[in-house]
Amino acid sequence: MQQQTSGFPPAGGSPGEPDAKPREQPRDPYGAARTIVLRQLTSAPKSRHQLAVKLAEKDIPQDVAQAVLDRFEEVRLVDDAEFARMWVDSRSRSKSLARGALKRELAEKGISGELAAEALEQVSDEDELEAARTLARRKLQPSVDLTDRAARDKQAKRLVSMLARKGYSPSVGYRVVNEIIGDVLEERPEDEW
Repeated sequence: MQQQTSGFPPAGGSPGEPDAKPREQPRDPYGAARTIVLRQLTSAPKSRHQLAVKLAEKDIPQDVAQAVLDRFEEVRLVDDAEFARMWVDSRSRSKSLARGALKRELAEKGISGELAAEALEQVSDEDELEAARTLARRKLQPSVDLTDRAARDKQAKRLVSMLARKGYSPSVGYRVVNEIIGDVLEERPEDEW
């Protein structure tokens, strides 16, 4: 029986050659870097540091990454000062974070020093205090008998700990919690005690 051929070499290569792997096209590192950066910026704003880390993860040479990031900065698609301002505004509102926590988050994203300080100026002492009050009021458990000293102390400790996790200092935490608990005790009629 004779095998029919189409006149084309087998899929692996020329006749008589073992299956050869298709040749890889040389990768354009600049094009790859631009694509990575654009994808990252499409999902959410990023700092230059975050983008540099992503490019390094994708094995983009450092000189290529720097050149591409420089160009993105030139055309203002990457702007660490604007990123820091937006980050502080968003996180202080949505998560009620204090300046200390915001400063740590900015540092994790490669924003520190003067840029971080300028962005954190958006949050005043009064803004921070009011955010802590709002957060403590929201987290205060209404079912707790605040006239019972042990229950009140336990509730205060829980609230101060929660505020500390949000970046508030212990002095701000205790001040706010004592205010909130005092307000609640004043609002409740004596017959509820």
